[in-house]
Amino acid sequence: MTESRMNEWFVPRFGPPRFRAFVGLLFLPYTGMCIAFTLIGAMLVPPNDIHWDRVGAIVFIYALALGVGAHAADAIGSKKAKPWGAYFTRRQMVALLALSLAGAYAIGIYYIVFYVPALAIAAVLEGFLLFAYNFEIWKGRFHTNFWFAVSWGALPVTAGYTIQTGNVVALAPLAAAAGAGLASMAEIRMSRPYKQLKREGGDPVAAKRLERRLKLLSLATIAFSLLFVAARAVIG
Repeated sequence: MTESRMNEWFVPRFGPPRFRAFVGLLFLPYTGMCIAFTLIGAMLVPPNDIHWDRVGAIVFIYALALGVGAHAADAIGSKKAKPWGAYFTRRQMVALLALSLAGAYAIGIYYIVFYVPALAIAAVLEGFLLFAYNFEIWKGRFHTNFWFAVSWGALPVTAGYTIQTGNVVALAPLAAAAGAGLASMAEIRMSRPYKQLKREGGDPVAAKRLERRLKLLSLATIAFSLLFVAARAVIG
């Protein structure tokens, strides 16, 4: 039954099975939401104060750590079988997790040491939640919708703002972080029943309805962030 996930909308219909499985493993629409939140946070700085190299850095950090690393950790640590396991060995998943985190933290540590020490707060919290959530430590205490919303929505906004300014607390990013957390909460609350319907072959109408909502939420979030970046690039 888990093989049905290979037929989801974010898995390409072309290419060899291992390529399709790897793209599916990345959950690109949801990873895109997470990256979009970092962009939103980075764009909240005053005019003409945007460090574009840091925008790129935070995008790469989250793409590697949460886009690749967290999903590899989920495939390793989940108590439910994942369709990607039919195409990649546990050793390969562990290597993917280690390499992606090494790359992400190498970039992050560079900026922490030379420019933004406060970014270490987000780095520590995200690292902790990545393992606590995906490996369900402490009896799954952190494997909840709330902590997903914190890690996937609120913290990326804060990290995007912090890498620009060195500040952790400010009104605009806190408000944006709350909004991103709510959007992430909506995503995970729809995603869980959607995955169950796909896995168990449930009501196809309900599954299609949830799929449409997930598409709208992810694509709208990504589009908004890109428009925000374009506007700031023009304004300065």
